[in-house]
Amino acid sequence: MSKAEQNPANGEHGRDFSVMFAALGDPTRLAIFDRLADGKPRSISVLSDDADMTRQAVTKHLRVLEGAGLVQSHKVGRESQYAFCPEQLAQARAYLDQVAGRWETALMRLKTFVEGDDS
Repeated sequence: MSKAEQNPANGEHGRDFSVMFAALGDPTRLAIFDRLADGKPRSISVLSDDADMTRQAVTKHLRVLEGAGLVQSHKVGRESQYAFCPEQLAQARAYLDQVAGRWETALMRLKTFVEGDDS
């Protein structure tokens, strides 16, 4: 059994979303991800033209996003194009919805307990 599957904090999905959340926790990576979220693939040069950083720095951020499964790259000629990967985000959303449901249930039980049954 993998470490991600052994961790009860990962819920029923058996996935470790901490890598994805950590990747999106950086403001620069979040901005790059936001630019790619429109679904249009972009090259490193296009992504670095509008940023106040070098192509090498943008490349490092893209590799982190790619390692987290949030973007994917494909070669077009000599350039790498990066595109948004919605599957990983959809899985994380499902996980967060599940966690929110558990919290909602727990809060309703707490409310019932605190208000008590005075009858």
